[in-house]
Parts: sequence; C-alpha cells; structure tokens
Amino acid sequence: MAAAQQQRYREFRMPDVGEGLTEAEILKWLVKPGDSVTDGQVVVEVETAKAAVELPIPYDGLVGEILFPEGTTVEVGTPIITVDTGGPEGEADEAPAEPAAPAAEEGAAREPVLVGYGVSTPSGRRRPRKTPPPPSVPEPTAEPAPEPA
Repeated sequence: MAAAQQQRYREFRMPDVGEGLTEAEILKWLVKPGDSVTDGQVVVEVETAKAAVELPIPYDGLVGEILFPEGTTVEVGTPIITVDTGGPEGEADEAPAEPAAPAAEEGAAREPVLVGYGVSTPSGRRRPRKTPPPPSVPEPTAEPAPEPA
C-alpha cells in the first residue's frame, strides 16, 4: 500500500533554476490544494539570486498539499508541492475532466518556459529537407586519352 501511495502522490522538488544556485524564495503560489493541474502549467513563482522565474509542474493531477508558504526560502531538491496523479489506484479518475479544459485554455494564452521544463507543442509537420544538388557528371574532354605503349 505504501508503494502505491508513493506512485500516486508525486512530489515536485525545487529545481535548480540557475547554474550553481542552491536556494530560491517562493514569491507566489498560483494554485491551491484541490486545484486541477496539467503538465506544463505554471504553479509557483520563485526568485533566485539571479532572477524571478515561473515553475511549471511536470505532472497532471490534483494539488494535494503546498509544503511551504509564500516568502519561504527553500533549498534546491526540497519537495515544495504534492500532486495526486491518480496512480495505480485510479481514485483521481473520479474527478470530473471538465476543470482541465479551462486550465488548458489558460495555458494557450500563457506558455511558461524554463530550462529543463520548456513546453513544446508538436506540430505534426516537419520542415522539408533540403535536397542535395544532383551529382555532376564530368563532361568529356576534347583531348583523346594517350594510348598505352
């Protein structure tokens, strides 16, 4: 049962948002417990010694618990939020799928981009390849080849 609980509830840890930075301050939570979140949705704004950034969540599910209040400085690697992903028990599947639609619409207007968590939307269409020029055939020369002696 404990293994199933670990798979179902995922912890999102404070990522290393800059080279060599060891901590970040939580500026503002954009979700609250019970909110539905989707992969790539921005859930928190944090500030490091270098910049303020928005962190997208890498899971789909329901926010379980916010582990640190706003204004707290958190070490990199420390869990900051838990998400009920539904896991093998499937209890999260009982939640209606309708709340996810407004979150998707918000995500279309605002795309978070962060090193390691950038959002990409596959277009299904690729750029055409450049075709190499046809191999050139050497033109025959006007001089005849020397005859063997």
